[in-house]
Amino acid sequence: MLADARRSAITELLRTTGSVTVAELERRFSVSSMTARRDLHALEQQGLARRTHGGAVLPSISGHEDSFASRIEVGVEAKQALAAAAAAAVHAGEAVFLDGSSTALFVARALLDRRIELTVISNSLPVMEAVATHPGSNVQLVGVGGQLRPLSRSFVGPCAVHTVLGHYADRCFLSVKGVTESGAMTDADALEAEVKRAMVAHADNPVLLIDHTKLSARGLSAIGSATDLAGVLIHGAASQQITVLRRAGVRVEALA
Repeated sequence: MLADARRSAITELLRTTGSVTVAELERRFSVSSMTARRDLHALEQQGLARRTHGGAVLPSISGHEDSFASRIEVGVEAKQALAAAAAAAVHAGEAVFLDGSSTALFVARALLDRRIELTVISNSLPVMEAVATHPGSNVQLVGVGGQLRPLSRSFVGPCAVHTVLGHYADRCFLSVKGVTESGAMTDADALEAEVKRAMVAHADNPVLLIDHTKLSARGLSAIGSATDLAGVLIHGAASQQITVLRRAGVRVEALA
């Protein structure tokens, strides 16, 4: 198959599935990984794809995501309650992953207010700024660098994932775009999902922080199953919603 025809087929595959991997293209089109990556690079240059670690996604994915500036103003009461509960569980001397969610910034603020010694590992620029500018902070910051996403003000991509996987933490606090009834965690952006997945994998006690609105929302990119987490803290959910998650095997703690 000629390159133009193959790239047209890849474009159609992206429109159908939302994402592709290099390994998938190798199998489907009987090409080398180098050829598959060249195809994805060419499609990215044409604005038809956005490359991720090991593949590509539709460039329109970020259109389903609100900016960090808008998210930080939504559900403030719930985020404060979730952050307070999360911070209260942290012991002095621990290491904590905080993802790029707006909820993570509330957790960072709550941890800073406790003035205990700990290490925060985060890909969130607002979290880094909060720790760096807090007077008398006892928090050691490990900033996760990489490709900066202005929309989310977070660092993503291969460098970010590599940095996360180079560390282990006692706890991880994250939030997501949505959670299905079966407990599948989803996010709006594939690159964000990769970083969250890495943090969960390298934390002894990963905990999801969400409010009830996340149970009716869905993101395009799968992160993993909430059944693999140490627990889920949820604010404002109806008893029926909590029951459904528990039946799916998710360990849920409800906050009023």
